[in-house]
Amino acid sequence: QVRLVESGGGSVQAGGSLTLSCEISGYNVNKYSMAWFRQAPGKEREGVAALYIPGSRQYYAGSVKGRFTISQDIATSTLYLQMNSLEPEDTAMYYCAADLGVLPSTIGLMKLSDFGNWGQGTQVTVAA
Repeated sequence: QVRLVESGGGSVQAGGSLTLSCEISGYNVNKYSMAWFRQAPGKEREGVAALYIPGSRQYYAGSVKGRFTISQDIATSTLYLQMNSLEPEDTAMYYCAADLGVLPSTIGLMKLSDFGNWGQGTQVTVAA
């Protein structure tokens, strides 16, 4: 079991940038595949970006490709989500998630059910 704590959220103007961080603590934290999800008011939680640790494979939702970058710092057990060219549609609560059992064949789908460890979220608000 691991603990995840997100930070870095805030309010920015459209076109701006923001970097989210997710500090991970627990047992064998660097063996966990990681992902960022987001949930806007009245909408279901959706996958944004995922990282499969064994091959460092990155996956992105079509809506954020080219604008967001997921990365990790193994030394500090921190997951990042660099967000550029932010749009009002990016406004949501952003959550980081982790799991040891995510398969390479499914991680790109960013299924909620594949991740058993979640942070409490950090709010991102993008003004038009």
